[in-house]
Amino acid sequence: MNQLSRTRPIEQTSGARGPTGSAARRCSVTAICTAADQCTAQELRALPKSVSGLEIRADLVGDPDPAALRDRFGGELVYSLRPVGTGGAFSGGSPERRRRLLAAARSYDVVDLDVDQDLTRELLAAVPAHRRRISWHGWPEDLAGLLGVFRRMSATPARLYLLAPVVKSVEQAIAPLRMLELLDRADVTAFGDGEFGVSGRLLAPWFGAPVVFGRLGRESARGLPSIERLLRDYPFPALPRIERLFGIVGRSVFGSLSPRLHNSAYQALGLPALFLPMPTGAFARSWAAMNTGYERLGLPFGGATVVAPFKEEALSIASTASTTAAEAGAANLLVRQEASWRAHTTDPAGVVGALKRAGIPLRGRKAAVVGCGGAGRGAAIGLLRAGASPTLVNRGQARGRFAATLLGLGYVPLSRFSPEDYSLIVHATPAFDEPPFPLGRIAEDAVVVDLPYGTRETALSAAARKRRIRLVNGWEVLLIEVSRQFRLMTGRSMPAVTSVDGRVQPNATPNRTPIPSPWERAR
Repeated sequence: MNQLSRTRPIEQTSGARGPTGSAARRCSVTAICTAADQCTAQELRALPKSVSGLEIRADLVGDPDPAALRDRFGGELVYSLRPVGTGGAFSGGSPERRRRLLAAARSYDVVDLDVDQDLTRELLAAVPAHRRRISWHGWPEDLAGLLGVFRRMSATPARLYLLAPVVKSVEQAIAPLRMLELLDRADVTAFGDGEFGVSGRLLAPWFGAPVVFGRLGRESARGLPSIERLLRDYPFPALPRIERLFGIVGRSVFGSLSPRLHNSAYQALGLPALFLPMPTGAFARSWAAMNTGYERLGLPFGGATVVAPFKEEALSIASTASTTAAEAGAANLLVRQEASWRAHTTDPAGVVGALKRAGIPLRGRKAAVVGCGGAGRGAAIGLLRAGASPTLVNRGQARGRFAATLLGLGYVPLSRFSPEDYSLIVHATPAFDEPPFPLGRIAEDAVVVDLPYGTRETALSAAARKRRIRLVNGWEVLLIEVSRQFRLMTGRSMPAVTSVDGRVQPNATPNRTPIPSPWERAR
């Protein structure tokens, strides 16, 4: 059999189109190799069966042996050689580019052709239409501009047309989705490239895009999710019906476990919803754009969790607020109530709930809360209501005094903070790689709550474990907060987390047992 006879057509969507269509639909999943060490036999053979395509970014990894790739991966091979100026690294001349693309045409199932450089008679003869992917990587365009680019691309027959403008805001990321909705074709994918385009990249299949992409290895700064996160956090390759959209909004949201927890719970309960990361650098403007933009696409925006530094701004745009959010002067959750937004903060319940779950008594305990942002103020309110005596600690004195006045609590500058004076310390700053205060001075019987979390241990958590100090980590707090947020967003109880990857199971009872963090499992 000729190796190219393995070419399969891209999976076509069936039934009603659009996110609220009732028919069962699926898309293809393609893993993108951007580094040579990602193409090893071990890495490729470990790919899930749901991954049907492997794209080799030859501008980044060179030209690996296609025969070796086929031995390691049983799906389709896609070759791309993205030029400098379009987000790629190929800087060679036209003869070298032509030579490498012609060689790829003899060995790969699909060859990516840049609309501005590669639609020559020679290359089109070597790459027949059913094996062409014609791509365009440009600067932001409005809907009319994108349609003009597509008309130029579609003049040349191809299997797939890919449009990926670099976007700098949530507003710009919505235009490609509107184009997909308008075209209503199964041979076009379009999404915003860059970190602000990640939500549109993930939504595109619900608007007709036949393929979704994930990166081998870790996420990139351009907002391309890893293949592991793509398949764990979202329902791909299935495209279940969506009637409402939720998300997490902030400057840095790619490492959050919230999409996995929420989407897994939606699937377990059969809720037609999707939860997405929504990075932004301008909260109020992006919030307005998401609210109106998704509504026009037939996806009502039901609300989102909000992370630093936008918690105070989130409270300011809400029409109503819970008593705790108003008292803290910050909100980490906005939920739609008819035509307005209601603000909540789950930080008090998260910290106090995690401590109670760990069996740590709070009444009468002398506590220090290090960090006076929204999370720190929320934690202090929760501790105060639980009977503890919290003191606020902050590096910046103006913010520290503001929080102390707002809450009616004492304040100590970080430079004068004495950890040994407290039996409970809550760390609520973004500090990850350096302890925010000297660990050697913490009392041996003290308890430390470390709110930052990630795929590796914080410096504070590592030092606390080394000294065998009682530790409540950010993962434990997160699970309680997400459960509370889920209830406020959906009106339903979140099923239990039953596996260490953050998945929940159908018909499971509400969560009662925290899962260990990834770095705890590795110990």
